[in-house]
Amino acid sequence: MPVLLEITPNIQLSDWEIEFQAIRAQGSGGQNVNKVSSAVHLRFDIARSTLPESYKERLLRLSDQRITQEGVIVIKAQTYRTLENNKEDALQRLKALIQAATAPVKARRATRPTRSSQRKRMDKKSQRGKIKALRGKPEG
Repeated sequence: MPVLLEITPNIQLSDWEIEFQAIRAQGSGGQNVNKVSSAVHLRFDIARSTLPESYKERLLRLSDQRITQEGVIVIKAQTYRTLENNKEDALQRLKALIQAATAPVKARRATRPTRSSQRKRMDKKSQRGKIKALRGKPEG
């Protein structure tokens, strides 16, 4: 099986897992854009892939518009004028998406505001209250 994309040194995607479809690019480009199918749709079925189960679960949990309800990643690449460059761009974007989904989430450490910042906040609140109290109609 020829390796098409290397995610990590241990994880590679084969060419049977990724499907390319040449389509016509949108936008300006003169006569060339109407004749040549240089844009690419990359389709990657998460469930059928050889990715580890933890990667699959994280990818399916992502709320990304490129992932369909069936669990297929669809990436449209049309930046470049050649089909080969657009294929390479789509592969790199797929790799970035998989790596971003599998990056470990940094644990949040709970912090407390400093005593000084609490005092400043309360001073600002009381100052604002005094300004608002002066807005009323004068008594008398």
